[in-house]
Amino acid sequence: MNREEMITLMQGLDQRTRQRIGIAIAVVLAIIVLLSAANSRISALEKKRAAREADIAEMMRLKLRYQEANQGAQRLANRLMATKPDDSPAKIVEEIGIKGRASQIKSVKGDDIPGYVEDAAELRMEGLSANEAVNLIYRLEKGARPVTVKKALIKQRFDDPSKLDVALTIALIKPAPAGK
Repeated sequence: MNREEMITLMQGLDQRTRQRIGIAIAVVLAIIVLLSAANSRISALEKKRAAREADIAEMMRLKLRYQEANQGAQRLANRLMATKPDDSPAKIVEEIGIKGRASQIKSVKGDDIPGYVEDAAELRMEGLSANEAVNLIYRLEKGARPVTVKKALIKQRFDDPSKLDVALTIALIKPAPAGK
């Protein structure tokens, strides 16, 4: 049906029928406009929801990172609280109980850390087995007090290849005295 046929068909109808058809067309157009507006609003809300879900996912990752960092900080705080003012690297090495043929501990200057005192020492042990060397380093770093191994030099002995000579620079971190 082409345009001219539709016009002649509409003109052939009485006034009341034409008015009803016009109203029906207007109602259909109004419904289409309302559905289009509702659809665009739904699309906008879906985009907003997707953005918020992405934000929540990012916040959950940040929350996990914060909790991990907080646990690490809490562990360090607990280790710092376990440190006494008279603790020293030599005392900690003695408490560990691993001794080589010859042990030597020399005090060295520690780094400046605001709010903390770093008591550093150079530790030399000769004739350790590989297991003893690993246990020594592990017990220093994972012990009850905050000790860090700043430098490690491990050499195999010429006279006995199953034994190692270990030279470590270790640092005990203590809270600074209240007066400083």
